Amino acid sequence: RLRRDRVDERREAVLPGITVAASRRAVRISSEVPLTTLSSAVVGGGQAVVHEILNLHVDDKYDGGRPDEDLAAAAAELGVDGPFVGLMTAAYTEFATWAVESAGDLSVAAVVSVGLSNSSSAGITPPIGHEAPAPGTINIVLLVDGALTSSALVNAVITATEAKTMTLAEWDVRTADGEAASGTSTDAVVIACTGRGEACDYAGPATPVGWLAARAVRAAMTRSCSEKVERDVGRRGW
Repeated sequence: RLRRDRVDERREAVLPGITVAASRRAVRISSEVPLTTLSSAVVGGGQAVVHEILNLHVDDKYDGGRPDEDLAAAAAELGVDGPFVGLMTAAYTEFATWAVESAGDLSVAAVVSVGLSNSSSAGITPPIGHEAPAPGTINIVLLVDGALTSSALVNAVITATEAKTMTLAEWDVRTADGEAASGTSTDAVVIACTGRGEACDYAGPATPVGWLAARAVRAAMTRSCSEKVERDVGRRGW
């Protein structure tokens, strides 16, 4: 079932013309300019051009039977008009964090929601088969105020994932079996760019845009982990 409760919304303009709003219902990213995206999202996955990205909170007992329909219904209820990229998470979206990194005319923002109860180690943790995965997802939305070619969008997926995994290593996040966690079994990533400025053909960690992207992901995830420890008065549940 979907969580329907609401709390006061945190809202901030993270890049020119792009606003992030976080509440118990969802993280909503709205852009005045069309965003070119590449993602593993439930709705709008692959390549798309959208003005809205929605990371919807669902109950940890959500059965996942009709995610497309549930995301569409939630988007309509929230006033999202037109195509959008949609994600789902059992992590608490009111605790989503974001960070912005800039150098010269280039700016990158990372918006993350982090749940670590379902940590996994790629290539070691066995596949889940037909069983529903436990709740716990790391969803990363990387916003680039710049232009990325198709190959650079893919490159940015790799860079964001490397930064995520390195942050988990720094926090010594482990799987239930004690292995070093590379993520969770249900992580998703969205790369979105405004198309402004000169095209970037690459977005690896040694490029200016990749360096900023990795720093933004690390900063947002570090803030998320730090705030969780503070809320829980110690490290619990991961």
